Parts: sequence; structure tokens; C-alpha cells
Amino acid sequence: MNIAAALAQAGSLGLARLDAQVLLLHVLGRPERDRAWLLAHDTDTVDPAVLAAFLALCRRRLAGEPVAYLTGRKEFFGLALRVDARVLVPRPDTETLVEWALDLLPMDGASRVIDLGTGSGAIALAIKHGRPGAQVEAVDLSPGALEVATSNARALGLDVSFRQASWLDGASGPYELILSNPPYVREGDPHLAALAHEPMSALAAGEDGLADCRAIVRQAPSRLAPGGWLLLEHGYDQAATVRGLLEAAGFGSVASRRDLAGIERCSGGKWLELG
Repeated sequence: MNIAAALAQAGSLGLARLDAQVLLLHVLGRPERDRAWLLAHDTDTVDPAVLAAFLALCRRRLAGEPVAYLTGRKEFFGLALRVDARVLVPRPDTETLVEWALDLLPMDGASRVIDLGTGSGAIALAIKHGRPGAQVEAVDLSPGALEVATSNARALGLDVSFRQASWLDGASGPYELILSNPPYVREGDPHLAALAHEPMSALAAGEDGLADCRAIVRQAPSRLAPGGWLLLEHGYDQAATVRGLLEAAGFGSVASRRDLAGIERCSGGKWLELG
């Protein structure tokens, strides 16, 4: 069977063409960006063992496993990350949070930054890559997630300090920036069924989805430097509520930022108190 026929067979099973292309490139040992190579070599014969591995991955994808878990990698903010079922798959929406953080951090200087619930390390590593002089810390409650994040930092050669903790427990500060993509899906939300392969502890947070956001907003003021910022990612319909939490806690310059789809994806505020 050739490449074109293999992709056609995946399509007949109901798999999206892009997913099939990525999985075929993976079993062929080629980079994910080489989709044009598949078109140029569509008459090349696929080894039977490679074909069997490809079709096995296709069936797993049809059963709901994320492509990133099947290939073991995901690109985020231009960084190649290793991922598995111990961490949430980094989403393009979260790049909005990183862009905001980089806008706030000076190009030079040793700003102290902490990423809460780091998972794969995506946010912390993107910030360290963009602001090499920053002192970046990252915490997660999951030992497995910290293993993944530490492995990514080592592979990328980025000096980020990782520690096991729940949100800001044990963090002394003061930080110029605290940021997080915490769980924010409502418990019982029907969308969770489609995310069953990802760690539920990184997704759901209480009846309204904001239990962890509230905890972070409560803890952050005592760890922020005067003029420091707290940035939080949240759900598509939670921006107004999160802004309200920040304002009630005494933050100023409270605002939200939209993702590429035009959705208010992140909200943040500046801490103005002097201790």
C-alpha cells in the first residue's frame, strides 16, 4: 500500500485528514511540518509494519486520544514540547497568556516570575525563552507533571526552577508576575466527556469552574511586589466574573485579553498595595 492509499484508508475509518497526516509522518519518522512531503511522495510504498503501526494509532485517535499523546510531542509558542497523559495538552489559546506576560516583562532585568500549575512547563518555558534574564519558577501538585516539565526544560536548555506545590503554597516572592492557566471547567460540564483522556485535575474546578481562580486571587497579593501583575487564563464566558474577583481583591488596571478567535481568554490586574 502506498502513502495515498494509507491516508485514504484512515479517511474511510472517519479520521480527519490532518490527524491522519500527522500520525503517518510520526510513524515514518518525519517532522510534523512535512505534510507537503506526503503529497510529493504519495506513491511511495509504506512498509507493512509501519502501516500496521499507523492504523493502530488511527484507531486510538478515533477512540478520543489526543494526537499529541499519540506522537508524544506538541509545539507551543515555537517550542517543541514532550507531552503524555500526565499533563494537559498545551492549547494555542494559552499563547495569549504568554504574549501578555512578555508584554509586561522588560527585555532586560531579572524579574521574578512564577507559573502556577505548570503541567508540561509550556508557559514557564515560553516565558524563559522570551525573557532569558527573568528568574522563572514553576509549580505543580502532580509529581508526574513535574517530571514532564523538567524533561522539557532539560531538552530545551532553559533554566526554570520546578517545585511541587499547590498554587502559591511555600512561595515567598515577591514576584513581579504571577500567572496561571488553572482548571476552569465546571464540574459536570458536558464538554469534559471529550477530554476524558486528559488529567481531570487539570480541567475541572468546582461547581462554577472558578474555585482555583479564587484560591490564586486570595493568595497572590501577599506574594506580589508593588506594581506586580497577576494573569489568569479562564473559560470563554468567565472574563467578567474573574475581573470582578480581581477588583474585589484590590487589584487595579484590571483588564482582559482576547485570543485569536476574539474570545476574552485571560484576565489580569496590577497589585498596587505596599505590603
